[in-house]
Amino acid sequence: MNAQKKAVFLDRDGVINVERGDYISRFEDFEILPHVGQGLQLLRDAGFIFIVITNQGGIAKGLYDVSALTKMHNFMESELLKLGVPFQDVYYCPHHPDYGQCLCRKPNSLLVEKALSKHRISPENSIFIGDKPRDIACGEAVGVKGILIEPNENWIPKIEAYL
Repeated sequence: MNAQKKAVFLDRDGVINVERGDYISRFEDFEILPHVGQGLQLLRDAGFIFIVITNQGGIAKGLYDVSALTKMHNFMESELLKLGVPFQDVYYCPHHPDYGQCLCRKPNSLLVEKALSKHRISPENSIFIGDKPRDIACGEAVGVKGILIEPNENWIPKIEAYL
């Protein structure tokens, strides 16, 4: 079975929503960046699907729980769906290296590998937008081109250059 889809893998904090320090632990602090809807619409129009890959080590640290994270992700997905931008999937790693090792935490590529397989995605035609080198390393480990941005940066010019 040939992979046919092309995807944009997105880190969450600092790429989709405002980065406010180490962790977004309260729903009240979750704010989608103003350019994200327009940027995702441009990518959607270019034929990309969207998958979030995010480390959420605050769960392991007890700073928030899965229900709080789910509330944030449901809000994110519903707000962007209003703009015609659906997410195919949201993957998160709840682990933190201070509490043990795992294979799903970026820069490891397990979550991207799962998405590639599940959604029949072509890695060579896909991109990973992230604000940390570990995001880019995660994608590049499986052949997905990385676009590194600064936290909270308007990444539209970088994707326009890519398109």
